[in-house]
Amino acid sequence: MSTLEQTQIDFRNAMAQLPAAVNIITSNGPAGRCGITASAVCSVTDSPPTVLVCINRNSAMHDVFQGNGKLCINVLCSDQEDLAKHFAGMTQVSMEERFSWDIWNAGHHDLPVLRSALVSLEGRISDCKSVGSHSVLFVELDKVSTRDEGASLVYFNRLFHRVERNAAAACAG
Repeated sequence: MSTLEQTQIDFRNAMAQLPAAVNIITSNGPAGRCGITASAVCSVTDSPPTVLVCINRNSAMHDVFQGNGKLCINVLCSDQEDLAKHFAGMTQVSMEERFSWDIWNAGHHDLPVLRSALVSLEGRISDCKSVGSHSVLFVELDKVSTRDEGASLVYFNRLFHRVERNAAAACAG
């Protein structure tokens, strides 16, 4: 394992202070079925609806996403921390077992869609750019599903946190 330079350490510490939604990115197709926990997801444009997802090229799942060419971003609710840990590889639960749980629906492209996700974004990888250690996948969305209730799970300061929908209203009052 290589030694990190101080700039890399500083960058990682700074990014730990950037709150981010916790997502399970899933895929299914000829390259296989997989899912990973990721917070590196960002909107790009609404014309056409496009998001980006950053995936480490050294990840065993990287080639599955690339090979399938499609994915679903499942934005997690605050009570799904255990699920985030399973898909982050923090537990000993196999990929096969994770997808055997009765929590999934088959989505638009036969993608695994988490039934209780706050938001599900299903789409096709329209472009890919290599930047450093990661691939930046640009995903054109075919289907967007949202829920009107539930708190969000975010990652901040290397810990999971709950964010309530009414937090902004409470601050404004």
